[in-house]
Amino acid sequence: MSAPLDDVLVLDLTRALAGPHAAMMLGDLGARVIKVESPGGDDTRTWGPPFVEPAEGERESTYFLSANRNKESITLDLKDPADQDVLARLVERADVLMENFRVGVLDRLGFPVSRLHELNPRLVVLQITGFGHDGPEATRSGFDQIAQGEGGLMSLTGLTEPTKVGVPIADLLAGMNGAYGVVSALYERERTGRGRVVRTSLLAGMVGVHAFQGTKWTVAKEVPGLAGGHHPSIAPYGMFATATAPVQIACGSEKLWQALCAELGIDPEREGMATNPERVQNRDAVIALIEGLLATVPAEEILERLDKAGVPAGKVRSLDDVYTWEQTRSQGLLIDVEHSTLGDIQLPGPTLRFDDNAYAGGRERHVAPPTLGQHNESIREWLDS
Repeated sequence: MSAPLDDVLVLDLTRALAGPHAAMMLGDLGARVIKVESPGGDDTRTWGPPFVEPAEGERESTYFLSANRNKESITLDLKDPADQDVLARLVERADVLMENFRVGVLDRLGFPVSRLHELNPRLVVLQITGFGHDGPEATRSGFDQIAQGEGGLMSLTGLTEPTKVGVPIADLLAGMNGAYGVVSALYERERTGRGRVVRTSLLAGMVGVHAFQGTKWTVAKEVPGLAGGHHPSIAPYGMFATATAPVQIACGSEKLWQALCAELGIDPEREGMATNPERVQNRDAVIALIEGLLATVPAEEILERLDKAGVPAGKVRSLDDVYTWEQTRSQGLLIDVEHSTLGDIQLPGPTLRFDDNAYAGGRERHVAPPTLGQHNESIREWLDS
């Protein structure tokens, strides 16, 4: 069984999270991904705790494991002429090169885009930066939490003060955007025969997901504020307290509002609550009314009742609950791999499934993240073959 990107070779010169995540997405789809690391390794190999120590003197970062499945690792000192030659030979064979150095760094190392395309005119180059490759702040380094703040996402998140998202969402979105940009460029190459440069940034990832909050400002000239646990444009839509645990309820239409009212014994035409704009305007009163009715009802009971009533609702799960949930497992969102030092481990898996493959991603089997330089010898032998 072939995977969608079986014949694609990716050179992953990135580190930390945005670039490694983009490369991993392509690896999940069958691409051969060679991770080019400095002798000291990707920064995330030292990010922790938690670490897992399979033997004395060995230590693996769970952070690194999260972003580097389906890759090989070769260590190269890109300031060393001999290792620069190895990279040049890899570029000649590659389909994609990904880098997230600060603007100009790869040029100073002797690999500007012009040289990359001299070595391989068909090469697709992905460049991920913090704030964009040009403009007045192009030289700023990019870190996720900084980008979440600068890109406005933190101003929308939290109850009483700006709060970052619980995962490095700016990095992850930049990686996702970069991956789909690369796939688009590979498709275009089938027509043109030439590669091109794809550029994205952490800032672009943040602005790109503003959605209705963005047009609230660009069109209506209203500055959005903290959204908390409830939707700023729909009510009731958010998290509600019950007798035992919070639940999420989402009434995205008048029909759903009426169904909720029928289940809880509320008059749907109640003054100030008959239409969605009225309920948004009187959100606090809507929340107080619903939570008052749920104060003596256990979470599991109300979820069962709302499910039967056709009202979208759900738990607020902890991650251990998510990963032991049968629905998560049924979707292939956990994968089993054999790590060279840790042995058999489970990892969060790819997000795509294909109709001829019940397993998640495009591969029949997934490969554990590599140890530093694990494939130095095999990659050099392949280059010499």
